[in-house]
Amino acid sequence: MTNILVTGTSRGIGQAIADQLTERGCNVIGHATRALDDRTIAADFADPPAAQMLWQEALDRLDGRIDVLVNNAGLFEQSPMHASDIEWLDRWEDTMRINLTSAAQLSRFAVRHWQDRASKGRMVHIASRAAYRGDSPAHWHYAAAKGGMVAMHKTIARAYASENILSYCICPGFTDTSMAGDYLDSRGGEGLLADIPLGRVAEPEEIADIAVFCAMDAPASMTGAVIDANGASFVR
Repeated sequence: MTNILVTGTSRGIGQAIADQLTERGCNVIGHATRALDDRTIAADFADPPAAQMLWQEALDRLDGRIDVLVNNAGLFEQSPMHASDIEWLDRWEDTMRINLTSAAQLSRFAVRHWQDRASKGRMVHIASRAAYRGDSPAHWHYAAAKGGMVAMHKTIARAYASENILSYCICPGFTDTSMAGDYLDSRGGEGLLADIPLGRVAEPEEIADIAVFCAMDAPASMTGAVIDANGASFVR
């Protein structure tokens, strides 16, 4: 049985990924800021030691073996230009820690785990269209964090492919989650859809379909790939 750690499973994309992997017969440990059930570990990534504590507890629950890591947890909140300097910086640092630094910590633990076991492993990173297209003036920090995630993913893929450690990255556009809902409303709601040729935002299950493929079925030669899922609103 494949043992998998998925971060940010309390809702939306993360919950859909965890559900689909469980349906595939995987042994899935989820994560949220607050524990929801006995298959979810509570860890607040705003706290620097949280990622390490999560990794160790997940290992303990999975009998010392994790085969796949899915970095999905994220924070999406505005940081207006007119905010005070300390408020703007606090939001920048919180977003970087939750969206990027925690994923980097977990990815490092995963690489070392697979190297120590001389075993293969996979990572799936949920980044964002913002990594390439950028985001609103109030979301510099979010775009920068997701750009960093893409660069980290590519580095991991290039560095460890020879050890059968594989990395895949997904860049969704707007997705129908509670995290994106407030943003959609703030940017005009339905009017925003005019920028999406598909005419709608993605469903969490659609992004989960891609993530599960990467976690379970994607060929090794795809390592390093960045997969767009944005309704053709940004085509590279």
